[in-house]
Amino acid sequence: MKELNVFSEIAPLKKVLLHRPGRELENLTPKWLEQLLFDDIPWLELAREEHDQFAETFRKCGVEVVYLADLTAEALDTSKDVRNAFIAQFIEESNITSDTLKVIMTEYLSSFDSTKEMIEVTMAGIRKSEVPNFTKRTLSDYIRDYPFVTDPMPNLYFTRDPFSTIGNGIAISKMYTITRSRETIYSEYIFKFHPDYSNKNIPMFYDRNFQSTIEGGDILVLNEKVIAVGVSQRTHPAAIEKLAKSLFYQFETTFDTVLAFDIPKSRSFMHLDTVFTQVDKDKFLIHNELRNAIKAYELTRNLQKKNKLTVVPIEGTLDIILEKYLHQKITLIPCGGDDIVSSDREQWNDGANTVVIKPGEVIVYERNHITNNILKKHGIVCHTIPSSELSRGRGGPRCMSMPLYRE
Repeated sequence: MKELNVFSEIAPLKKVLLHRPGRELENLTPKWLEQLLFDDIPWLELAREEHDQFAETFRKCGVEVVYLADLTAEALDTSKDVRNAFIAQFIEESNITSDTLKVIMTEYLSSFDSTKEMIEVTMAGIRKSEVPNFTKRTLSDYIRDYPFVTDPMPNLYFTRDPFSTIGNGIAISKMYTITRSRETIYSEYIFKFHPDYSNKNIPMFYDRNFQSTIEGGDILVLNEKVIAVGVSQRTHPAAIEKLAKSLFYQFETTFDTVLAFDIPKSRSFMHLDTVFTQVDKDKFLIHNELRNAIKAYELTRNLQKKNKLTVVPIEGTLDIILEKYLHQKITLIPCGGDDIVSSDREQWNDGANTVVIKPGEVIVYERNHITNNILKKHGIVCHTIPSSELSRGRGGPRCMSMPLYRE
């Protein structure tokens, strides 16, 4: 059995990766919200309760749940050299300019007996007040009223974005913002050094060091031949082309078509999966504004030139396009219904963002009651979870989960 197996958005889910929100949420302050990509400050205690219910929903449905901090710690514990390499890389990518402070931070992170605790500290952000013997040294220390030596990573509980499982391999993302760029360090060490994944010849279809940005929320695996990728605010067309060449030429995969969906470049349309997710074999949930705002392009192998792509604009409405490539009649279910106010409100609260347990069975936020009732009328089983705090980060159940194995 392969360690990774995702050839569908809807096949029965067996294993999923989550991140339980940590102290990084308590390191959000109004002054730095915009920089850290948040609109509000979640209450950590309740956010954890909501996330625990999310995880328990998976477990009750027979899905194995694994956590980002656990897998990273297990990877680093394979050897002292790996742990030291992680610490050095984390400090280097945290943009600490003072050589003296780099030494102090190395000693500080190396002092933790528990690797998992050390990992959680790197995720939470390290305050200057937490660092032993911290003193102002640089001009920035004196001038910039910033409380952290290393920035918090409050977006980490959206595990969909830093990497994507595609078929039997992965694509480690090149994140759009500097704020989220270090999130992919954990993915890199998991797939290089964790006993479950190292030395298993797992294909890496995209690398975090590539130039063009791409994020996992824009990648949907429709079947063993077709994937859809959103050209969004955070995913560049050049990255989609590079991913397609990797799937078509560099590795032996079953994929032969990439559908690039050009969507509006705005925060409300952050990723493709915030406006468009599959809920059953023949049903997709969609934000109504996407119907007229989307343009689609087909990327396939160039039959005349090796390692080149053929790019063709696709004419037609979204349902017609999907029917062509999925070879069946498709129903598009409007998030929030046809009412423009309900549609906009519930899409903002991630009503269009669902994660599928098995065909026709999804996890949704309970707050999006209009969308959930519409789904039920279409025969979709909805497992609702509370989301008063989790939704403040602008991401839904699909954003918060990375499937590792589907039947």
